[in-house]
Amino acid sequence: MVITPSPPRVVKFGVFEVDFEAGEIRKAGVRQKLAGQPFQVLQVLLEHPQEIVTREELRERLWPGNTFVDYELALKKAVNRLREVLGDSAESPRFIETVPRRGYRLLGAVEAVHRTENLPASATLPSTRRTPWKWIAGASLGTLALLLFAFNAGNLRTRIFAGSRPPEIHSLAVLPLNNLSGDPEQEYFAEGMTDELITDLARISALRVISRTSVMHYKGTNKTLPQIARELNADAVLEGSVQRSGDQVRIRAQLIDAASDRHLWAESYAGSLRDVLDLQNKVATEIARQIKIQVTPAEKTRLASALPVNLEAHEAYLKGRFYLNQRTEKGFQQSLRYFNEATQKDPNYPLGYAGLADSYILLGEYSLLPAKEAFAKARAAATTALELDDSLAEAHNGLAAVKVDYEWDWPGAEREFRRAIELNPGYATAHQWYAELLSQIGRHEEALAEIKLAEQLDPFSLIINVVHGDALRSAGQYDLAIEQLQKTLEIDPNFAHAHFHLGMSYLRKEAFANAIAEFQKAVSLSPNVTDYKGGLGYAYAVAGERAEARKLLEELKARSKQSYVPWFYIAGIYAGLGEKDQAITNLEKAYEQHEQGLAVMKREPMFDPLRSDARFQELLRRMNLPVTFTAVDRLQKP
Repeated sequence: MVITPSPPRVVKFGVFEVDFEAGEIRKAGVRQKLAGQPFQVLQVLLEHPQEIVTREELRERLWPGNTFVDYELALKKAVNRLREVLGDSAESPRFIETVPRRGYRLLGAVEAVHRTENLPASATLPSTRRTPWKWIAGASLGTLALLLFAFNAGNLRTRIFAGSRPPEIHSLAVLPLNNLSGDPEQEYFAEGMTDELITDLARISALRVISRTSVMHYKGTNKTLPQIARELNADAVLEGSVQRSGDQVRIRAQLIDAASDRHLWAESYAGSLRDVLDLQNKVATEIARQIKIQVTPAEKTRLASALPVNLEAHEAYLKGRFYLNQRTEKGFQQSLRYFNEATQKDPNYPLGYAGLADSYILLGEYSLLPAKEAFAKARAAATTALELDDSLAEAHNGLAAVKVDYEWDWPGAEREFRRAIELNPGYATAHQWYAELLSQIGRHEEALAEIKLAEQLDPFSLIINVVHGDALRSAGQYDLAIEQLQKTLEIDPNFAHAHFHLGMSYLRKEAFANAIAEFQKAVSLSPNVTDYKGGLGYAYAVAGERAEARKLLEELKARSKQSYVPWFYIAGIYAGLGEKDQAITNLEKAYEQHEQGLAVMKREPMFDPLRSDARFQELLRRMNLPVTFTAVDRLQKP
């Protein structure tokens, strides 16, 4: 007798048993009411446990092409009925997980019970004596196939092995992790986990990882993964979910080949919140192994190093990043509150200090705090972070920003930017800020190369797109700068900073009406930002609308008695009005305060009227900047 296996008749998962032949599902031996399409959905999911079954695959199985039905509604009803029988929920799934934009996945292990049948030996093979011509024909066709394969006729061999060859992956997009905690208040936790996973993967120099800003663009989108990958120029997409319950956390991740929409790998990791960084590092390490990307020994060490964290400190840090990423005045204040809380909960927690440094830097750059206060505190926080962990790219980047905006230490800033990029080659903000430094000291070709790297890493970042336009303007490519900034406004027409820099580019072409219109738009969108009113005041002045310019000047001077107003932009309006003494006086006040705007003074059009003034040239020398606008001051490479 010959024993031959047959397909599984009964499978088990959890407390449920499914009998495919009988079309039954039993819970602890008790039959449940489930039939028709809900049962068919379950059957398909059981055939592919822990794998995504796409909506398209379910449609092909349950509703053939010639069946006319509201497929999405029917599928939703079928899945809801199935969950009802299983006692499951979409918000906190135990068995069936919804994978946004794709389909569904059966969680957990499935056990199959096989039955065997005894068949007579005579039934195992057909009789060769009765149909010899079949064997002759088969042998002939086999020989022909081997010859075609050997000579690769019609690329036969190439096509056969192409499907099995693993795809080459050099760029990756990590989509926002879904919050499966069932609590909207935990959204910060899911976003924080996404950020940290991106940061871990971005440390691998051979892998280009799309930055947070651009992937968040797709949160809640209905676009397909191949479409998202094409728009981000990514070879593969990582998507998944995070579920938190008490002090336990579970991360599910899966890797999808962008070109074929083919599932490459999936895994689930669980542990306590104290080990959450270790869980993230495991995910990043496994992804690197799966895509067979080259990881240097130093990168392996950084990926493997994850110390237990103080839970309360880490919670506060994630909330701080959540609010900092909102880029609003209220968000900055909230981020300060949570980063301070993180350092109070754990004074030896370096990420908390790195977050504090970023918050103060942005408060200073947005002129929401006096420069002396903002950048002095940023420097102290970044220094403390590096004393605790010198491998933090964010802290090196923060210290570099302080050296640019406050200390005017250009060589020191370049060393810190390069160190940040060495530690995290995929850190788009480091490339962006380094590009700004290179523009400020006249190294325009390098600046453009650096900002293009940042844009590849974060194509939908509004600020990176604006800095690209600004670098073009600094390089004297005014038409290309205008084109780049107009493209940025196509992403978000209400981004005030883009309107401001577009106005600056129009000033360079002496298109004063266009410049005024752009500055007015920026002011209308962000009326409390002094920079925009300063640009508008200067544009009014050089366009001959002196009354409007003076009106804005008096408004800023009156406001300075109530709250912080940078002297830098008051000086700019005076320069536009031709009142050089007043302009220099206010620039000296800005110098005393180490205002952030002075770092870009050499290239801003509003100070063109002062360039021949010896006092202005002396101010540039005191800031260690080249006197002439077109000069290229090559710093010694670190």
